[in-house]
Amino acid sequence: MDESFERAKEFFLAGVRHYEAGRYEQAHAQFEASLSFVPQRASTLMNLGATRIQLGRFEEAAEVLEEATEVDPSDAQAWAHLATALAELGRHEDALRCADKALALDAALASTWSVRGMLLRDLQRPQEAVESFRKAIERGADAPLHEYYIAAITGEAAPSQTPARYVQTLFDSYADGFEDHLVEVLRYGAPGILAGGLPQREWRSALDLGCGTGLMGEQLKPRVARLVGVDLSANMVGRARERGLYDDVVQADVTGYLASAKEASFELVTAADVFNYIGELAPVFDAVRRVLAPDGWFAFTVELTVAGADVELQPSMRYAHSRGYVESLATRCDFEVAALAEHPIREDQRQPIPGLFAWLRNPRT
Repeated sequence: MDESFERAKEFFLAGVRHYEAGRYEQAHAQFEASLSFVPQRASTLMNLGATRIQLGRFEEAAEVLEEATEVDPSDAQAWAHLATALAELGRHEDALRCADKALALDAALASTWSVRGMLLRDLQRPQEAVESFRKAIERGADAPLHEYYIAAITGEAAPSQTPARYVQTLFDSYADGFEDHLVEVLRYGAPGILAGGLPQREWRSALDLGCGTGLMGEQLKPRVARLVGVDLSANMVGRARERGLYDDVVQADVTGYLASAKEASFELVTAADVFNYIGELAPVFDAVRRVLAPDGWFAFTVELTVAGADVELQPSMRYAHSRGYVESLATRCDFEVAALAEHPIREDQRQPIPGLFAWLRNPRT
């Protein structure tokens, strides 16, 4: 057998092992080495493209996956990965065309039905999106996650909060360019507004829920002796730790962390742009009330509902809450409402997203 083919096969199999173990940089090097011995091998091109997607190198992924589909137009996986890469690049129509080609070759690709549903949602074709999500469920996709997608479109049977898998995947993939996109593109300024509404005092301890990369922590650190951050995304936790603002950063969901915290642990709790991933806020308010010290403050934002319901799961897949709902929860939990203010939280498609900024005080003595 040809020596070049044997060497290519050796590198290819090593690449597969690295890929399956989540070692994407090593996998990338092995697949490129394999191609140096046997260029234009469709399976290697496809795997290299899939690896580049995992590395967030979507333009390069699309290039090599287009080559893979030219070499072997019958490879459903290559078309599926190309659809994903193009979707990440914002080329929705091209991505939909590739997803349809993949599914015509192999209708059992649950993840491709899911990608197709997201593309159709973004292309303002909601009913077709719902049908794609249902087909994904039929083919073994994560049912609670896809039912959440469907609920965001139809407004029916919304869960009490966003599935953890969705939040983790979203923010793990978003971590590298998070701050630039949030601040420069979406014009996000919630941390500065929240911090500006707090009393001008020194805090012994503060908890930053959904800390992300540390935008809120940056505002708090100069006035806080001990600052703890909590986030569900491993990549966000890593970025926050690298920033060096927090005394401790914990990977956990909001309710889970609060349940484990000691009573009266913090003088300040903040949650900037976090509750848009939690629908029912009563358990969170109860838990914050338990861990907040006497005369402690709870500062947070919510997106405001448009239709007037207390809680709405929007087509954006974010929850919105009414002002009345926030006020009623504050009363129920014996918080003193120090201030409420309405400001845009960010922009979406260049349109301001209406938000409510809240500063609550724990009056216990």
